[in-house]
Amino acid sequence: MQIEVLKSKIHRAVITEANLNYVGSLTLDEDLMDRANLIENEKVTVVNVNNGQRLETYIIKGKRGSGVCCLNGPAARQGAVGDIVIIISYAHMDFEKAKLFKPWIIFPKEGNKL
Repeated sequence: MQIEVLKSKIHRAVITEANLNYVGSLTLDEDLMDRANLIENEKVTVVNVNNGQRLETYIIKGKRGSGVCCLNGPAARQGAVGDIVIIISYAHMDFEKAKLFKPWIIFPKEGNKL
């Protein structure tokens, strides 16, 4: 049996930009991506702590070390600069393997730094 489990989580990042006039997605500092084991174009759920909105999108690499966390396109309507978000990705895996799996969870500091 296959189940879907938490793979990666960035807990309480801060939105640094919201760019409505963009194709769409979430631009994320490449350092955050690496530490949370996320890759470009990976599907993520973004949960906005400030307003309760949830959205699904994909990741675009942002400049390494920049701390960028930018909602792009229609996603820009789901949050504002300064809002706190939780970024989550999931993976499908065998039920027995899932029992042993440990997700990558990171807690960024001020400025979305590690």
